[in-house]
Amino acid sequence: MLEHAILQAVAYADVFDYPLSFEEVHRYLVACDAPPEATQAVLGNGRLVPKRLSRCQGYVTLPGHEAIVELRRAREQIAARLWERAVTYGHVIAQLPFVRMVAVTGALAMNNVEADADLDYLIVTALGRLWVCRALVVLLVRLAARRGDVICPNYFLSEQALNLQERNLFTAHEMTQMVPLAGMSVYERMRQMNRWTEGFLPNAIGAPRVMAARNGRRHTLQSVSEGILRTPAGEWLEQWEMNRKVHAFSQRTAAHPEAAFGRDWCKGHFDDHEHRVMAAFTERLRALEGMS
Repeated sequence: MLEHAILQAVAYADVFDYPLSFEEVHRYLVACDAPPEATQAVLGNGRLVPKRLSRCQGYVTLPGHEAIVELRRAREQIAARLWERAVTYGHVIAQLPFVRMVAVTGALAMNNVEADADLDYLIVTALGRLWVCRALVVLLVRLAARRGDVICPNYFLSEQALNLQERNLFTAHEMTQMVPLAGMSVYERMRQMNRWTEGFLPNAIGAPRVMAARNGRRHTLQSVSEGILRTPAGEWLEQWEMNRKVHAFSQRTAAHPEAAFGRDWCKGHFDDHEHRVMAAFTERLRALEGMS
């Protein structure tokens, strides 16, 4: 069971051309909560390495994929330059009305980015104002674009919708890899409400990276603007914006089942990323099983 869990961890990461350190192999063991010393023992007993896995410069890869170690190092250097901007924009987003949590997601969360990478965010909003909040964030996206920065806030949830319904290995990875920048109490509540992830990744407890996250306390301007937008006029604006955008997005969702829109969520995943990742992961597992 532990051997298979290790193979799955390395195969999943390989989909992203991402070799794993020993600590990462252990953190992302699939459906196995073995202790670190057991994981280390299996990696050193000769049954997996070098027959089905390879160790290169302190990382574990699939055999023949050792070149991704240098790729990882190059991407980490790019990520180091992007994090300052990601944190700055994340903190600006956190000060907008109705924002309750901001987290970096996607490739940057794993320091695995190309030079033209987007800054991906998951944003949690107050109940009943998700679409107004999204509209304000989109204004920031446009301002950032003028500076050459591509912000991609592609997942909004209200505090009512923290318990995710998509329960699979891909979503478990997205949940356990995201890096909170603001609203730690909401992040912790979200992790607690999604403890089903422990069935897939039992060792991936807590955030993978500790940042100077804001505590979610609302400043005066944010509180005042929220008070103004809590009026009937604000309710009308929320309904109007939701109807307008859901209608526009619904014309695309039939061909992209990973995208979803409603009062409490805006999941703008139009690239079918999950499907492609899981198909590639399955292909790698089959190849590894054929080597046994």
